[in-house]
Amino acid sequence: MSRVLVVEDDPGIRSALIHALTDRGHAVDSAPNAMTGLQAAISGEPDVVILDLGLPDLDGVELLRMLRAVSATPVIVATARDDDEQVVRALDCGADDYMIKPFSADTLDARIRAVLRRTATNAPSSELAVGGLHLDTRGRTAELDGEALELSPREFDLLAYLMARPGRVVTRDQLLSAVWGYAAAAGTRTVDVHVAQVRAKLGDASPIRTVRGVGYSADEG
Repeated sequence: MSRVLVVEDDPGIRSALIHALTDRGHAVDSAPNAMTGLQAAISGEPDVVILDLGLPDLDGVELLRMLRAVSATPVIVATARDDDEQVVRALDCGADDYMIKPFSADTLDARIRAVLRRTATNAPSSELAVGGLHLDTRGRTAELDGEALELSPREFDLLAYLMARPGRVVTRDQLLSAVWGYAAAAGTRTVDVHVAQVRAKLGDASPIRTVRGVGYSADEG
């Protein structure tokens, strides 16, 4: 069973997709607009997102860009826009597939299965390690030099997000979106506070490096 997030503003279409996908064995969540969809995609960690482009608060392609900045979750665009320019634009922004309405539920189900087969072969390891620090993102456990390490859920998610991108600079805004589910820059001080808490627990073993004026990076060690 896969977890599917449907981002669709039309209540009739949204309801039909939920019922059709549920009948085919998927667990389905939904969102009626872009901002709710972004938060659900980050916090709910779906296996695949079905994304309409004609959303009321933000164009779907812009939502796709925002999602791609913080997540590799597969995205299938499902829209009435059928011109080549829109198709190319969406695919260039990170869509994994593009479907033009109307389409059958069986076709959508087959596309979901195909996308998940492709992405499964490239799935990242659930094991993250830097020096003596080890995280298991599937089991949500942390160890430092073989000893269990107590981290709050936010501290764990913050550390895992950085360690999964070794050497890459991540902005505070990106961390807010990925770890806290904020759709826009707000309260970046909370990121700094949580980084300080993680560093205090790890001491010299902390892989987190501050990039002044930008954000943070996890050294590869």
